[in-house]
Amino acid sequence: MTKRSPHAMTVVIKLGTSSIVDEKTHEPLLPILTLIVDTAVKLRKSGHRVVLVSSGAIGVGLRRMDVDHRPKHLSQLQALAAIGQCRLMSLWDGLFQHLEQPIAQILLTKNDIADRTRYLNAQNTFNSLLDMGVIPIVNENDTLAVSEIKFGDNDTLSAITAAMIHADHLFLMTDVDCLYDKNPRSNPDAKPIEVVEDIADVVADVSSAGSSVGTGGMGTKLIAARLGTSAGVTVIITRSSNPGNILNIVNYLTIQSRAGTPDDEVDELSLIASSTSLNLMAPSGASDGPPLHTRFLPSSEPIRDRHFWLLHTLNPHGTIYIDQGAYRALVNKAGLLPVGVVDVEGNFASHEPVRIVVVNRLPTPGPDGKMRGELEEEVGRAIVNYASAEITRIMGHQSHDIEECLGYADSEYVANRQHVVFFRKDSRPPTPVQTPAQTPAITPGQTPLQTPGA
Repeated sequence: MTKRSPHAMTVVIKLGTSSIVDEKTHEPLLPILTLIVDTAVKLRKSGHRVVLVSSGAIGVGLRRMDVDHRPKHLSQLQALAAIGQCRLMSLWDGLFQHLEQPIAQILLTKNDIADRTRYLNAQNTFNSLLDMGVIPIVNENDTLAVSEIKFGDNDTLSAITAAMIHADHLFLMTDVDCLYDKNPRSNPDAKPIEVVEDIADVVADVSSAGSSVGTGGMGTKLIAARLGTSAGVTVIITRSSNPGNILNIVNYLTIQSRAGTPDDEVDELSLIASSTSLNLMAPSGASDGPPLHTRFLPSSEPIRDRHFWLLHTLNPHGTIYIDQGAYRALVNKAGLLPVGVVDVEGNFASHEPVRIVVVNRLPTPGPDGKMRGELEEEVGRAIVNYASAEITRIMGHQSHDIEECLGYADSEYVANRQHVVFFRKDSRPPTPVQTPAQTPAITPGQTPLQTPGA
């Protein structure tokens, strides 16, 4: 077992397919991969714990089978993933072997961690590997995954992995150095943004998609940043072609954390934007600060462990609409009683996850026969004690009426309070709204962030 330094950090590095294989030839990008391996080993030798989240199985499979374009049929993609994954791990193992660094493969789907026990088992496996000095290499199990159990992309997978192991830093490697206040390709005076204190202040141009061999883009990285920071992880975007930046940034942040010195004292050229909580950094080379990057600061009140698992790793099987009174009771730590339920949607069983949506209760049914108004707000998740058909029969009733309605009463609550979790202001990753690159949507008091790629 490796003894941890008190200043040791846990670092997750996410690499997209475009960082691993050439977009046209699908040949492995050995110079970049070699630098990544060198950086990961140096971090390990400095006492840090390192996890790689590596895409590229399908891209490597395309090269192995001499296929020019990514196929559209799921079965063909899964077959290529099966072919490419073993060659991808062989490639990683060969590179790490030169530096005598052991690695391990972890393949996940969302279904693997939907069960709480399996989630904890995965967490324990990660921690055991890291304690042994091993570098786990994580990928989504594309061979088996279908849309219902996919994370969506490896940016999301990396954020969930970072939250699961309580990582200090998550590096999202991309083809740009950082986010900018304006598009640097069309605006020479564009300033890089070093620190984002509150993602709510950011409206990004996410119109650029991922590469032809990958699935991500800048929009998915912003979603991953929301997920990671909500769990207390510092999320960093930096250029994948300069992997050495990771080591320099980690060293800079380590020194900074030891000294307890704020960013604006460490880097005298940092400028705090007056209208937002964004820290605009001077051009690269203008100071002795860290390499160019964008750093999303973690939440001061992170969502950890079971609450994060409930909010972000389970696919809701339906929706429960509750009134304002039930919502206030839940906020005050009471359970969800049937009298506060206004409506139910979906077909779900007991002990399954559902969305919690707050609505205005109407005095009489509306034109659609529903007792809820048009205004609604999704506020969290819950694991319910009753199935959808049962809740439909008991909603609006007092708890002592449950047995009369159903013939039995398993619980006085539709959901126990410990099984209800609310989103915080910055914890819910919204669906990115794509806007034209030249005219990103901006709301008052917000600053547009633009990037030339992802």
